[in-house]
Amino acid sequence: MNKRNVTNLPASVHHRLLNLAKETQRPFNELLQYYTMERFLFRLSHSPFADRFVLKGALMLRVWDLSQARPTMDIDLLGRAANTVENLVEIIRQCLSVEVAEDGIQFDPGSVLGEPITVEKKYQGVRVRVRGTLGNARLSLQLDFGFGDVVVPGPVWIDYPQLLDFGPPHLLGYTPESVIAEKFQALVELELANTRLKDFFDLWKLSQTLTFDSEILMQAITATFKQRGTPLPTTLPLALTEAFYDDPNRQAQWNGFLRRGRLEAEAKPLADIALLIAEFLLPLTQAAATNSPFKKHWLPGGNWQ
Repeated sequence: MNKRNVTNLPASVHHRLLNLAKETQRPFNELLQYYTMERFLFRLSHSPFADRFVLKGALMLRVWDLSQARPTMDIDLLGRAANTVENLVEIIRQCLSVEVAEDGIQFDPGSVLGEPITVEKKYQGVRVRVRGTLGNARLSLQLDFGFGDVVVPGPVWIDYPQLLDFGPPHLLGYTPESVIAEKFQALVELELANTRLKDFFDLWKLSQTLTFDSEILMQAITATFKQRGTPLPTTLPLALTEAFYDDPNRQAQWNGFLRRGRLEAEAKPLADIALLIAEFLLPLTQAAATNSPFKKHWLPGGNWQ
């Protein structure tokens, strides 16, 4: 598209997102939110703070091109800056003021608000909210910042996939190994109180799609569990037992999660996914906890070989 010949860019973007929603059979509001998040990340990537934050969470599933990654409405970032609300609010305001080629979205730097949050009931973070517009459409953006976690082998520069053609954000992102490590640590720590069913889906999806080196994944898991003060499990974590996945309320929550994300056609029953996660990760923590060698490769959808 020749953007210079468009007289009403917001209307054009709106129309193109509508067409994309029809083509992909996804809700328009979902794509609009993804576009909003993408264009914020583009501004962040062109700011002086691009190397101070690392993209994590569900948006990284899109970077790895996982088919039918679950939808998400917010951005998760690892912060490598001062973790005060005031500092994060000021940084985001500056990011919103970065001059970039027009993409139809107008963010309001004056709308930026921040508050402290507790991540996973234990780890202190900051939540920042931003408002903007695409023509007459009102937009809202939520950014959740965590601090202090480790990324193994280290953050990598990525090109976040763009929906249209306004340029991909180029920024730092998590490795699959550290995404798995953090989700597995939360699963182990929360035990039967775990309500983060999205983590079960993500762990299963990653194991079905990507290839892993056991030593690198073991390093990531060991580093994350150590950083968060959680012992490595040598027996089956409670969240992967029948006491968790056979609970009728849990099964209803799982089915609701799949329905809301339009994931019913792809995902398996929670019991099957729990067993697959155990086969994928428990051998690593058992080996790491006992300093035993475990040099294998995981093939997508398979087992350790």
